[in-house]
Amino acid sequence: MGRDYRQLIAWQKADDLAVAVYEATREFPKEETYGLRSQMRRAAVSVPANIAEGSGKRTLKDRRASYDNAMGELNEVEYYIHLAQRLGYFSAETESRLESLRAEAARPFDGLLKMLDKQIA
Repeated sequence: MGRDYRQLIAWQKADDLAVAVYEATREFPKEETYGLRSQMRRAAVSVPANIAEGSGKRTLKDRRASYDNAMGELNEVEYYIHLAQRLGYFSAETESRLESLRAEAARPFDGLLKMLDKQIA
């Protein structure tokens, strides 16, 4: 059985980001229901989901690949936050808050990926 992903700081921060993205996108225009709102939510939820998935992988390489996918999704969320602000869907304050949460979620990945790389080598 895999590690308890809920104990990982990276997962905890990513989970907070996903909830914040859902809350912040509630008031998006109706025409964005299947557009930017959907894409942004999907990417934000994929981060903690990939961490959870990776924690259950049998090999370190597979675990690392899942965590790497989570990092890619975090980068995608970063762009969506930027785009939503440029389109006027987010205030500068909301953009700043979400970007801060995204950066907090990204921070633990560096150590996590380096640790896995050492274990794989």
